[in-house]
Amino acid sequence: MVFLPVRANVQGMESRLRLYNTIVAALCAVFFGCGSAFADQAKLDDLLQRLLTADTAAAGRIEREIWNEWSKSGSPAMDLLLKRGREAMAAGRNDEAIEHFTALIDHDPDFAEGWNARATAYFNAGLLGPSVADIAETLKRNPKHFGALSGLGAIYEQLDRKDRALQVYRAALAIHPHLAGVTEAIERLEKATAGTDL
Repeated sequence: MVFLPVRANVQGMESRLRLYNTIVAALCAVFFGCGSAFADQAKLDDLLQRLLTADTAAAGRIEREIWNEWSKSGSPAMDLLLKRGREAMAAGRNDEAIEHFTALIDHDPDFAEGWNARATAYFNAGLLGPSVADIAETLKRNPKHFGALSGLGAIYEQLDRKDRALQVYRAALAIHPHLAGVTEAIERLEKATAGTDL
C-alpha cells in the first residue's frame, strides 16, 4: 500500500539530514574553529587572579598578556581596524582613530576592546561625554577592564568629581593592584577629599 513511498520518503529525509549535519559541522568548524583567536576566558580569569598577588615586575608581564587577550576579536579584519585605530591614535590623529574604532564597533558591537579604544580616542580628542558613554559600554561587556575604570577615574578627576574618581580608581586597583598611576591618584584624592593641608 503506502509503506514503500513512506519508506522511500524516510530514506530521503535521512539522506538530507546527513547532508545538513555535514554542512552544519563544516560551518561550525569555520565559525567556531577560529575560537582560539578570541580571548580565552579561562586564561583571562587565571591572569586576573595572578595579577592580584603578583609583584611589580610580574604584574607588568601579566598586564601585557591580559591586554593581548582583550585585543583578540576573532576576526583578522576587525583586528586590523583595531591596529589601524591604535596607530592613528598614537600619531595624534584622533578623528581618524575614532573612524576606525567606530567601524570596528559597527561590525562587532560585542567586542569590548573596540569600545575601550574609541573611549580613549574620544578622551584624547577632549570629548569626555562620548568617552564616558563608551567606557560604560566597555564595562558592560568586560566589568574587570581596569584600563576603562582607570580612564573613567581620570575623567571624573578632570571634572573635579573627586569622590567619584576615588571610588572608580579604588575599583580599578582592586582588580590590578599595580596599575600605573592609580595608587598615586588615590593618595592625591584622599588628601584632597579629607581636606589635608600640604
